[in-house]
Amino acid sequence: MQDTVEGYIDHVIFRNDDNGYTVLSLIVDGEELTCVGFFQFINEGETIEAHGHYTDHASYGQQFKIDSFETKVPEDAMAMERYLGSGAIKGVGAALAARIVRHFGEDTLRIMQEEPERLSEVKGISVRGAMEIADQMAEKNDMRKAMIFLQKYGISLSLGVKIYNQYGPGIYQVFQENPYRMAEDIPGVGFKIADEIAGRIGIHTDSDYRIRSGLLYVLTVAATEGHVYLPQQVLLRKAGDLLGIEPEYMEKHMNDMAIDRKITIKEMEDESGNPYKIIYANQYYYLELNTARMLRELDIICEENELLIEKRLQTLEAATEILLADEQRKAVGEAVKHGLMVLTGGPGTGKTTTINAIIQYFASEHLDILLAAPTGRAAKRMTEATGYEASTIHRLLEINGASDELDASVHFERNAQNPLEADVIIIDEMSMVDIHLMHALLSAIPVGTRLILVGDVNQLPSVGPGSVLRDIIESQCFTVVKLEKIFRQATQSDIVVNAHKINRGEAVILNNKSRDFFFLKRSDANMIISNTIQLIREKLPKYVQAEPFDIQVLTPMRKGLLGVERLNKILQEYLNPPEASKKEKTHGEGLFRQGDKVMQIKNDYQLEWEVRGKYGIPVQTGTGIFNGDMGIIREMNDFSETMTIEFDEGRYVEYSYKQLDELELAYAITIHKSQGSEYPAVILPLLGGPRMLMNRNLLYTAVTRACACVTIVGSEETFREMIDNKTEQSRYTTLDLRIREMI
Repeated sequence: MQDTVEGYIDHVIFRNDDNGYTVLSLIVDGEELTCVGFFQFINEGETIEAHGHYTDHASYGQQFKIDSFETKVPEDAMAMERYLGSGAIKGVGAALAARIVRHFGEDTLRIMQEEPERLSEVKGISVRGAMEIADQMAEKNDMRKAMIFLQKYGISLSLGVKIYNQYGPGIYQVFQENPYRMAEDIPGVGFKIADEIAGRIGIHTDSDYRIRSGLLYVLTVAATEGHVYLPQQVLLRKAGDLLGIEPEYMEKHMNDMAIDRKITIKEMEDESGNPYKIIYANQYYYLELNTARMLRELDIICEENELLIEKRLQTLEAATEILLADEQRKAVGEAVKHGLMVLTGGPGTGKTTTINAIIQYFASEHLDILLAAPTGRAAKRMTEATGYEASTIHRLLEINGASDELDASVHFERNAQNPLEADVIIIDEMSMVDIHLMHALLSAIPVGTRLILVGDVNQLPSVGPGSVLRDIIESQCFTVVKLEKIFRQATQSDIVVNAHKINRGEAVILNNKSRDFFFLKRSDANMIISNTIQLIREKLPKYVQAEPFDIQVLTPMRKGLLGVERLNKILQEYLNPPEASKKEKTHGEGLFRQGDKVMQIKNDYQLEWEVRGKYGIPVQTGTGIFNGDMGIIREMNDFSETMTIEFDEGRYVEYSYKQLDELELAYAITIHKSQGSEYPAVILPLLGGPRMLMNRNLLYTAVTRACACVTIVGSEETFREMIDNKTEQSRYTTLDLRIREMI
């Protein structure tokens, strides 16, 4: 049962402007009561009626946690003076508030609402000033009414403010006519929230608005699964399951949606020549189309003398004492002769040596070179391998925008109007680059700049939509150099040798005579976990000269006995056990503890980070923490409800407790999340799982994440089945087709 208190806000103790979390002092019957809750547009001096419950905070004693509240109209002259003098109305301070109330008495509120021009009767207020005060009062009143209206439909305050900021007084018309507009107009309001609101309002389940919004929602969900389009039959089936409506009834809406430029419909033919239709959300069709166009524009022929290239290569080899293989020499030559070149190959095939040779070649010509990769870890590796500074692609493009990667409001400062200034741009780990990021990158590269794309097409595809690297290669329209020879020094690593065997579907010898590839045969999940803990705490740190937190557990799945969720809870207890000195924060079904290893699980372009120098003074700042970034929880502050995390490269970020949905424990992570990263040692627990997950592609990616040691703990049968299982979840993409159309 909820408690109710009424009083006026004496002062605000703490406020987080990002999410509205507020600690305030409420005067109730002359006594001060500390209240906590989420408030938007609330001011000192206001009288509120709050509903919630009393709590006992470990450090700050009794508090009242507010779940909902209503502002109360000031009932007497003293309350009105207190409200006006609080600074709630811009330009009205305590002295002016006293004069207003002294002049109009208990009729003050009515005068301000009904006869605002009379405020000019008060000394110090002009007619213009009187109308500005009246406008502010009206705006605050409109917002309060809107908040009360939205709360009737179960809409939270924070979401209510987003909705009001989008529509203002037009909010009532939107709710009456088409609440599904919110799913398109407001980040954070998806179809399901809009559908729930529409149901409360009384919108029919077969409403045209509902069907159209549902179709777009299915296409949006498909994008989160990597697809750029859906075949019409697949789209109708999924939308029918979602909406509870027959597919045939929805088909008639598609032409209208195409006319309104919400979707693009294309005719295709299957292998037998039978026609069928594919459906894109409009933005994805044009992302692929424009990406294809920009790729073709960059692919210019650079007239270079073959003899001169060869002479410079010989000079380069002599200076670096590196003898390039024929494939590598070809790669350097093609990079010189073409505006666009793709370099691909597996581990140990000399990609890094080739990249270095390309860099040295262009540096000798005094060309400006930029290096980038999709993740911070991949960029750091690129820097270490080349000696040249590499950045994330997001940082290269100077990201500035919203927190949702599918949100059109994400903005890069570097674009067609403000392009990158370089002669040569080299992008590594291209398998991780999705269609959004590729489009943004190409938009910032002017024609005449050489672009070299490097990656292993056999790695898992990007988290975001598209199969960019694979489609570019399969289009057969660009120069592609594939490195296939495994170099002698690489053949001494069983990680490299076995990775190539896995990729070719060949048997791997598991006799534990290797120095860097081990297999511990276990058939019980708890025994596998026990061995994993022992490896991290005792065996591997000394063996690979690394800290226990640098050793990464990779698993194919999230659920199950050896899934991420269960593994992290157990590993947390053994690798970072509770201590009196360590603060904890319960979140969902688990908790975060000071010292925990955590991972960011979505792109957040607005999160601010700082690199700290001596005495904790910031020496560098920036914005953006991205999906897959890993760090350590350094501090927790229960009063301000914030958590400080140190990410790679010494970047400190402060999270509010309301942002903890963006984080999860990272003692164990899925193989998908490990893309672009390398670890001194990798432990891979295997004991069966869904066939779609347990495939060759996934195993290959996991093994190639390790620098010095791979240890697989589990079932040999599962390991062999994964090598034999070539099935991959196919993605619906057409970038290769769009590229060929450009010819």
